[in-house]
Amino acid sequence: MFARVPASSANLGPGFDAIAVALELYVEVTVAPADAFAITSEGFGEGLFDNEHHLGAVVAAHVLGHSDFSIHVASEIPLSRGLGSSAALALAAAAAAGAPDPLAVATQFDGHAENAAASMFGGLVVASVSERSGVIARQLSLDDAWRFVVVVPDQELSTADARRVLPERVAFADAVHNLNALGLLIAGMADHRVFVDVSMDDRLHQPYREELLPYASSLLATLRGAGAAGSCWSGAGSSMLGLVTESSAASVAEAAKRFLTNHGVAGTVLTLRADRTGLVTR
Repeated sequence: MFARVPASSANLGPGFDAIAVALELYVEVTVAPADAFAITSEGFGEGLFDNEHHLGAVVAAHVLGHSDFSIHVASEIPLSRGLGSSAALALAAAAAAGAPDPLAVATQFDGHAENAAASMFGGLVVASVSERSGVIARQLSLDDAWRFVVVVPDQELSTADARRVLPERVAFADAVHNLNALGLLIAGMADHRVFVDVSMDDRLHQPYREELLPYASSLLATLRGAGAAGSCWSGAGSSMLGLVTESSAASVAEAAKRFLTNHGVAGTVLTLRADRTGLVTR
C-alpha cells in the first residue's frame, strides 16, 4: 500500500504542544509483502537509516506483526528541523502498513499528537492525548489567504535537545499570557483581517530555546520587519516561520535569504501553502 502525508509546523508561537498546521512538503511510504525485510529510501534521510531500525520500518513491523515486507520511503521533509518529519513518517508508515488507526500509531511512536494530526487531516488542527479517549484531534478554521515563509537552516536541532532547555515550571503570568495569545492566534488564523502580531508571542518555550540558536530572535524580527504578519519557531526548530499573505510573501522570503547570507547561516527559504488534504492512500 502507498501513503503520502504532509509536513507540519507545530506550536505557532503560543500553541505549545497543542496546535499545528500542515504544509505542502511530503513524505511517501510504500509497503509491500516480501520474502524478507528490505528497505530503500530517497530524499531527506536517503541511505542514512536503511535497516530494520528505520522509524518507518519499526512502525510497519509493529502494525503488520512481522518483518516480511519491503518498504520504500521518499521524503521532501528536512529532518530534525521542526517540520514534523518523524510524525509524518510514522503516520505514513502506519497507513501504508494498513493500520486501522494510523493517527494513534503515529502518536504512540512519535509522541506529538498535534504534528501527527496535522499530517493526518491537513489544515490547522488542535490535538491532545487523553487517558480516557486516546488521541483527540479537531480541525480549526484556516484562512485561505495565509502563506508560510519557512527558513530552514542546514543545522539540525533534535526535539530532545530542544526539550532539555525548557524549565520544569513556568510563572503563572506566563501561562496566562500564552492562553490569551493562543485565543487571539486561533481567531487570526481563521481570518487574516483580525490577526494581531502579539498573538504569536510566546513565553513557554521560545525564550528558553534562544540559547540553542543565537540568531533566532534577530531572524524572527527580520521576518516581521519585511512584512510578515507574525513569526515564530517552527516546532522545536531549527526552522523559523513567517506568516504571510500572497502580497508579502516575496519580500519576506527575500529578506530571509539576505539574513542567512549576511549572518553566514547555511540554509534554504521556502514559501509554502497549507496542505488541505492530509493523508492520501492507495
